[in-house]
Amino acid sequence: MPVSSGSLGHGAARCTRGLSLVEMMVGIAVGMMVVAGASFVAVNQIGENRQLFLETQVQQDLRAAADMVARDLRRAGYWGAAESGVWVGDAPAVASNPYAATTPGAAASVPVSEVTFAYSRGTEDDSIDDAQEGFGFKLDAGALKMRIGGAWQALTDTNVLEVTRFDVVLQTQTLQQHCYKECVGGGTACWPTETVRRFVIDIAGHAVTDPAVARSVRDSVRLRNDATTGACPA
Repeated sequence: MPVSSGSLGHGAARCTRGLSLVEMMVGIAVGMMVVAGASFVAVNQIGENRQLFLETQVQQDLRAAADMVARDLRRAGYWGAAESGVWVGDAPAVASNPYAATTPGAAASVPVSEVTFAYSRGTEDDSIDDAQEGFGFKLDAGALKMRIGGAWQALTDTNVLEVTRFDVVLQTQTLQQHCYKECVGGGTACWPTETVRRFVIDIAGHAVTDPAVARSVRDSVRLRNDATTGACPA
């Protein structure tokens, strides 16, 4: 039976029919859910990367500051004329190291937030040029500062890192030195002593943009130049 052209056109029209409004809305909703899920994952990833960056930056800044303190503090007491303080033969009199003193100068269980010291920048120094040879570190207004050239300069950037703690504790060990002669009346009680000094340093801080990102570092510095007190009997 022949098919009329009218019937063929009506069937083709029904076969090429598009999506209904309901189907389109369901598809858009599913697509939006997929996009929202992907956006949530991306935002979380960005937040985690930012957190990791801040943690790394705070840790590196604190570590760099601690290394700077340790390197400079280790020089405390260096004297360009150190040979003048060595006993030769039975000579009782030797020169005292003018750079030996530090602040704090005695062992204590209570930490302090400032340490000062000096070391020679010449070869035959016998006195301290405080403007050029006096150094130190302290906590001031959220920044760790270093004393250079007689003035205090910021060692950390307060726009990035806020230092909340800078604790310094001095630990000492006293050793008795040997002389060629006993003390007047006998014994060794008057012989000079040598003080071995070690500073324990704690630094803590947090990111300025996110105080929750907080870190701390601890370092121990053994001064290479021991302090000698007293003299051998004449």
